[in-house]
Parts: sequence; C-alpha cells; structure tokens
Amino acid sequence: MADRGYDVILNTLTPATTRDDVTLPDLDRKPDPWESSMQATAECLSWRGAWDNLDRRHTEDQLGETIYRDFPVRSRSVVATAHALMDKGVISPDELQAKMEEVRARVNRR
Repeated sequence: MADRGYDVILNTLTPATTRDDVTLPDLDRKPDPWESSMQATAECLSWRGAWDNLDRRHTEDQLGETIYRDFPVRSRSVVATAHALMDKGVISPDELQAKMEEVRARVNRR
C-alpha cells in the first residue's frame, strides 16, 4: 500500500471537514445507489479472488484512519478500493480520472 494518497482521489472528493457527515451514518438509513453498487463490486472482487473481503476491510480501516481520514465515513470503501486498484496496477490515476469525468458528464446531462 502506498504511503501517501493519490492526487486523483484527494483532489476529487470533498473532505469531511467541510461536510456535515463526519460522524458514522444513521444505521436505519437506506444506502445510496452508489453504495450498493460499491458493495457488489467488492463482493465480486472477493468472489473472484482479486481482493479478499478481510483484506479490503483492513485496507479501508487503515486508509480511512490515516491518508483519507478527512473523507466521509461512507465514502471510505470506494476511496480504499480505488487506491488499492491503483496500487495493484489494475488502473492508473489517469484512467480513474478519465472514468470519473465520463461519469460526471453523464450524470450532469440528466
């Protein structure tokens, strides 16, 4: 795992210090669609042997408490996954940036 965060992540997400959701989310709330998709992605990575769920959770905890501690708790799974996939060389920071821009443009068209 890298000793520092990736700029593509650090520059894209809004840090928790400027947000209202710095505490743990309400346990009774319904997950946002992206959270359900993220959970499904994590399960597929584990099922196919690419990234074990226990390793993922340890990574989320470690990165969430250090490099990405200023990010909202609910976003830490996606941040840790992006970070780990870049560490593993599965995607590059440029590829992640391009995909985020593509998705943002699609969402803004609606």
